[in-house]
Amino acid sequence: MKATLQFIGHIDTPYTAIEDCPNNVDLNGPLCQLVVHEEFINGLSGLLPGQKILILYWFENTDRNATKQESNNGEELIGTFALRSPHRPNPIGAAVLPIETIDHGVVSVKGLDCLTGTHLLDIKPAILQEDSNKNTK
Repeated sequence: MKATLQFIGHIDTPYTAIEDCPNNVDLNGPLCQLVVHEEFINGLSGLLPGQKILILYWFENTDRNATKQESNNGEELIGTFALRSPHRPNPIGAAVLPIETIDHGVVSVKGLDCLTGTHLLDIKPAILQEDSNKNTK
């Protein structure tokens, strides 16, 4: 079975180096923009400022063979699927954040945890189970 992904845009953040990027989403973090490709802008209709959305994005330059990694406290190795680390077989990032603004194909949110230029996979309305706003690695 083979899967094909289509990026719908990219993400602009203030982070250009991994060491500057936060480990997790921060609801009070800096303003970030989801820049949607022209052919997908119509897909934003119906979204509203203040609405919480699930944002899916693709991390690059990661270790896709990682099955165990350092825990949040760095004292032990635990399974990749118990962490929010970008190092995983499918390096997909996910965040639930409220929309700040929407303007001409650009959705602004606060506090993403990725580098500027990160590929945007999808935007979906958040549902209650995804919207816990817990900060874990």
